[in-house]
Amino acid sequence: MIKFNGINHLAMVTSDMDKTIRYWRDLLGFRLVAGLGAPGYRHYFFEISSTDLIAFFEWDGAEPAIEKDHGAPVKGPVIFDHVSFGVEEIDDLWELREKLNAAGFWVSEMVDHGFIYSIYSFDPNNIPVEFSYSVRGEEIRRTPAMVDKKPSEITNEGPEPQPGKWPEPAHPPYGEDRKIYPGAGSELFHGIKK
Repeated sequence: MIKFNGINHLAMVTSDMDKTIRYWRDLLGFRLVAGLGAPGYRHYFFEISSTDLIAFFEWDGAEPAIEKDHGAPVKGPVIFDHVSFGVEEIDDLWELREKLNAAGFWVSEMVDHGFIYSIYSFDPNNIPVEFSYSVRGEEIRRTPAMVDKKPSEITNEGPEPQPGKWPEPAHPPYGEDRKIYPGAGSELFHGIKK
């Protein structure tokens, strides 16, 4: 079975990379670890943890999203609600709340979700962000819980992956079938090809 190791990166959009850098690097403390750019386009990466990044595209003509409260239902096309970043200690959550307040960003009161405590805010692009502290002893990953009053049949199959629900690949690629093509970002490590 494939073993995942986290979120390599979330790719968001900004209309102002400088404001985005000030928020994510200078206010939150996420290191700016890579940047790509050409006229009308930038793509920058910030380090969240040793295995996780958040990236931003800046395109000419992009505009900030319309502010939408975290978890508030919407109708019509939608692909994203909010992102939550974990912190190690509860004191980190309190400190973060004060930093956001001092910087003039709206930030919620502390919310107890049972297995996490959270605060909610928005970045300069109106991206809804949540910051969460995992409550000790209430590890939802270890003991999955479902209190949906009307779960679907598929939900009732349980938390573990169900084998046989998708076709198996005919054969995984080996040898010469494994080709890797250069993409945006390869110039950071292989130089710019002319």
